[in-house]
Amino acid sequence: MSSPTQMASLAVLVSLVCAALASNAAAVRVELTRIHADPSVTASQFVRDALRRDMHRHNARQLAASSSNGTTVSAPTQISPTAGEYLMTLAIGTPPVSYQAIADTGSDLIWTQCAPCSSQCFQQPTPLYNPSSSTTFAVLPCNSSLSMCAAALAGTTPPPGCTCMYNMTYGSGWTSVYQGSETFTFGSSTPANQTGVPGIAFGCSNASGGFNTSSASGLVGLGRGSLSLVSQLGVPKFSYCLTPYQDTNSTSTLLLGPSASLNDTGGVSSTPFVASPSDAPMSTYYYLNLTGISLGTTALSIPTTALSLKADGTGGFIIDSGTTITLLGNTAYQQVRAAVVSLVTLPTTDGGSAATGLDLCFELPSSTSAPPTMPSMTLHFDGADMVLPADSYMMLDSNLWCLAMQNQTDGGVSILGNYQQQNMHILYDVGQETLTFAPAKCSTL
Repeated sequence: MSSPTQMASLAVLVSLVCAALASNAAAVRVELTRIHADPSVTASQFVRDALRRDMHRHNARQLAASSSNGTTVSAPTQISPTAGEYLMTLAIGTPPVSYQAIADTGSDLIWTQCAPCSSQCFQQPTPLYNPSSSTTFAVLPCNSSLSMCAAALAGTTPPPGCTCMYNMTYGSGWTSVYQGSETFTFGSSTPANQTGVPGIAFGCSNASGGFNTSSASGLVGLGRGSLSLVSQLGVPKFSYCLTPYQDTNSTSTLLLGPSASLNDTGGVSSTPFVASPSDAPMSTYYYLNLTGISLGTTALSIPTTALSLKADGTGGFIIDSGTTITLLGNTAYQQVRAAVVSLVTLPTTDGGSAATGLDLCFELPSSTSAPPTMPSMTLHFDGADMVLPADSYMMLDSNLWCLAMQNQTDGGVSILGNYQQQNMHILYDVGQETLTFAPAKCSTL
């Protein structure tokens, strides 16, 4: 996911560079922690920042698409103060260096800023990881199956000491990375509750630009590709339960491996993943078949083809932990917008768009006025319904009450953002190719 704030890459420029290879690779374990929302940040500022980041990510996806032919890990996650991201705290190297990274189901690469770092690196809240100070770091061989340079080599023997370097370009920034292998440590700060995993392939960034973040030091991709943490751990499933944005005290939980389940949860529904296109970056996304949307008991007039994945790889609907606000193709969005307008007697306001960046905002009589009661919104998937309470699709900011969704051009990928995933226990069963979910009070899990 993006800067650490974007998740989809526009381009990957690969080069082969000769350097001395380090030989060590050791156990690693990652700890996840949750960042509390900053009470000084208004909802409108939060939404503006999140939308700006989301649109950068979306633009990056569009450009990329147009140019493209048994371990269990448990940890709390946190919400970034301004960007609407869920961060995981993990540790890298030996001795382990803790850092926070965006947990992103919409990308594959694991990367962090590394020392020495040029003046172009962005500020981060934790010390830079220095591979030369770690006894378990190794440069990833260029002919490794996880090397970004393997395709460029086309089966030929790499030069001695070859290091794979590339530039990852996002909608709002870029990072220059070389690939290494390290031990990552997951779990709590207590050694007995930690899991160390050696030999994880990751990107070590010595220069970045265009990123605006003060909370994350990198990104952990949880997508479907071979470089994601899910694939490298070899886990058949993972789950998370995201606490609400308004909850500044609780932690969310991300589980990777056998402990990820919804067996004891009521109201469980499951829907199959749709096979992803073979081309990057679409190949990393978790596509779902969204067949319709209802507001209350009213089914909206949305053609079944409006959100379906086309044979040419365009369109479709994905679930993404790294995007904040749900993004719908314009045909579907206009139906949702009209249905909301029909139920609300409050005046709409152009000031809402300027303040939040959202398209539809209503003006409450005062900042202390309660918004009107709204019915739930139901997302109809193949064989399953996801019911969203009003708090998961409407957003309150002082005297503004806004639809927490945005539109985009028909034919682009539509996205279920993390704002709509609040208080929903979600299980990605990559082995069975299904998404299972149930409403939950995530602060108690």
